[in-house]
Amino acid sequence: MAVSDHVDLATFIEGVKKRNPGQPEFAQAVQEVAEDIFDFIQDKEAYHREQILRRIAEPDRVISFRVCWEDDKGNIRVQRGWRVQNNNAIGPYKGGIRFHPSVTESVLKFLAFEQTFKNALTGLPMGGGKGGANFNPKGKSDREVMRFCQSFMNELYRHIGADIDVPAGDIGVGAREIGYMFGQYKRLTNEFTGVLTGKGLEYGGSLIRTEATGYGATYFLLNMLKTKGQDMVGKVAVISGSGNVATHAAEKVTQLGGKVVTLSDSEGFIHDPAGIDQEKINWVKELKTVKRGRIKEYVDQFAGSTFTPGKTPWGVPCDVALPCATQNELLGEDAKTLVANGCIAVSEGANMPTDLAGVHYFKHAKILYAPGKAANAGGVAVSGLEMSQNSARISWKEEQLQQLLVDIMEGIHSRCLEYGQQGGGYCDYVKGANIAGFKKVADAMLAYGVV
Repeated sequence: MAVSDHVDLATFIEGVKKRNPGQPEFAQAVQEVAEDIFDFIQDKEAYHREQILRRIAEPDRVISFRVCWEDDKGNIRVQRGWRVQNNNAIGPYKGGIRFHPSVTESVLKFLAFEQTFKNALTGLPMGGGKGGANFNPKGKSDREVMRFCQSFMNELYRHIGADIDVPAGDIGVGAREIGYMFGQYKRLTNEFTGVLTGKGLEYGGSLIRTEATGYGATYFLLNMLKTKGQDMVGKVAVISGSGNVATHAAEKVTQLGGKVVTLSDSEGFIHDPAGIDQEKINWVKELKTVKRGRIKEYVDQFAGSTFTPGKTPWGVPCDVALPCATQNELLGEDAKTLVANGCIAVSEGANMPTDLAGVHYFKHAKILYAPGKAANAGGVAVSGLEMSQNSARISWKEEQLQQLLVDIMEGIHSRCLEYGQQGGGYCDYVKGANIAGFKKVADAMLAYGVV
């Protein structure tokens, strides 16, 4: 392409879809970023000449492999595993591992692409990657999960390392799975190194890592509200999900004086008009992590609450919303309903939980809307701090880490404001996050030449 041949947005997106057939999630993620980036790079010739956006939208590599394991009945099972290493311009690849039946190459490519900008926004030296398998840990025994994790690591270990690629947990991958994978990595390499984050405190993990994503999304929400002279006190919050991110977001909203009235899982949502206080949150945590139960069991425990099967909670009137479950759970019509019911702010705890129609509507309505790459970056930020602690062979105190998380989320908010201010007191946080993240990665890529 000649220097002057600047393609338009539609042509660029069409090219992405053509090169990645059957990968709608990835195309959606690229389009959401490109819509904001195109205006920003219009007059920046170096980005066009070096094809920076095209290169970022092409992963450095996609590793796909077979994972064979034996279940408790002696049956041989076969799954597929992946690691997508999207971009390491500003540091080692960094991003979670997801075990869920919905995992595909498209989903992992979208997550790795998003992770690249999210990690750049934290200010820490981390590139973007993501991995996983179409394995469902639900209903499996600990031994079955162990055998799967060990088999998964038998292949993955060739492609990761403390200065190469540092995976973490994600949906379906918690402390148990990280422990099994780290143990197998150590066994295979004879090295004790910080190659995974989210580890147990006994073997190199960091305090507050479990809380970081949910807490961070709430801190970002608070920072947005502060720009309007408001805080969380008295605000009614609707939250989706009931896992790690959702429960800790609920915890922090409650601590800041808000009232959480919903949680959900793949079967539906519960609504508790009295508010889901700390005692109830602790009960949900035990239900999900120890008993591995379903959220509908909540209504049997707490009077006055209701369970709605097969639905998301976005029809419940609220002041603020935190989607903390999974991608594309909040659709265009849901966005309209939230705004119509008086919602003034949305902070994404999950990755790309709002579809493009929803994103466009939130922007149109000019409410406070924080995309996941900014709002949920607290988790990977503390993972980066865990990497630092591992490298230095030290462990920081909880108060230090809590303050660092607050500072990092404030820094991300400031970077979004810098590039997202639209005049009239409105900030387009999506645009701000996309441009700030892109610029850091792009400028590093320019420094390296064509590699």
